[in-house]
Amino acid sequence: RERRESFAFRNEEGKRIREVEDQMKANAMQDEHESYELKWAGEWDADDYKKQMDQERRDSLNFRNQEAARHDAVMKELHSLAQEREHESYMLKWAGENDAKQYLADQEELRRQSLAFRNAEGRRHRDIDEENRAKSVLDASNNEELNAACQRDVRQYRADCAARYRASLCLRGKEHFSNRMQAENEREVKLQQDHESHLLDTAAWQDVNDYVDECKRRKRLSLAFRAKEKCRHFQIEKEQTKLKIRQQHLDTQYRSEDARYIEMAKLKEKARVALEAFDRSPTTTFGNPFAKILNNSM
Repeated sequence: RERRESFAFRNEEGKRIREVEDQMKANAMQDEHESYELKWAGEWDADDYKKQMDQERRDSLNFRNQEAARHDAVMKELHSLAQEREHESYMLKWAGENDAKQYLADQEELRRQSLAFRNAEGRRHRDIDEENRAKSVLDASNNEELNAACQRDVRQYRADCAARYRASLCLRGKEHFSNRMQAENEREVKLQQDHESHLLDTAAWQDVNDYVDECKRRKRLSLAFRAKEKCRHFQIEKEQTKLKIRQQHLDTQYRSEDARYIEMAKLKEKARVALEAFDRSPTTTFGNPFAKILNNSM
C-alpha cells in the first residue's frame, strides 16, 4: 500500500511537473511569438519610416530642382535684360557721337561759307572804294568851287550826323544790353532746368539705392550691375550736356562776330553813300543835300 501511495504520489508529482513544464513551454512559445510580432512590427515601422524618408527626400530633391530651375530662369532673364540695356546704351552712345560729328561738320561748313561771304563782301567793298577814290580824284577839280560854298552845310550836317550817330550808338547799346540780358535769362532758365533734371536724377538714384537695400539678399549682383549702368549713363548724359553747352557757346560767339562784321559793312556802306551824295549834290543854302540820306536812315 505504501508502495502504491508512493507510485501515486510520484505520478501526481510527475504529472504536475509535466504540466508545469508544458505551461512554461507554452509561455516561452507565447513570449517568443510576441517577440517575433514586435520584431516584425518594428521592421514594418522601420520600412515605413524609410519609405517616408525616401519620399521626403524625393520631395526635397524635386523642390530643390524646381527652385534651381526657377533661379536659373530668373538669372537668365536678368542677364538678358542687362544685355538689352547695354545694347541700347551703346546704340544711344553711337547715335550721339554721329550727331555730334554731323553737327561739327555742319558748323564748320557754315563757318567756311560765312568766311567766303565776308571775303567776297570785303573784296566788293574794296573795289567800290577804289572806284570812288578814282571818281573823287577825277572830280576833285570840279568840286573845289562847290566845297567852298558847302562847308557850312557840311559842318552842320556833320554835327547832325554825329548827334544821330551817338543816338544810334546809344540805341544799339540798349538793344545789345537787352539781347544780352535775354540771353542771360535764357541761360539761367536752362541752368535751372538742368538743375531740376539733376535733382530728378538724384532722386531716382536714391530710389534705386533704397530698392537695392530692400532686395540685396536675393538680387545683389543684378542691382549692383544696374546701379553701375545708371551711373555710367548719368556720366554720359552729363558729358553730352557739357558738349552741347560748349557748342552753343561757340555758335553764339560766331554769330556775334558775324553780326559785328555785318554791322561794320553796313556802316561802311552808309558812309560810302553819304560821300557819294556829298560829292554829287549841288550847292544850296536853302536845303540840305543829305536830306534824302537822312530820310532813308530814319
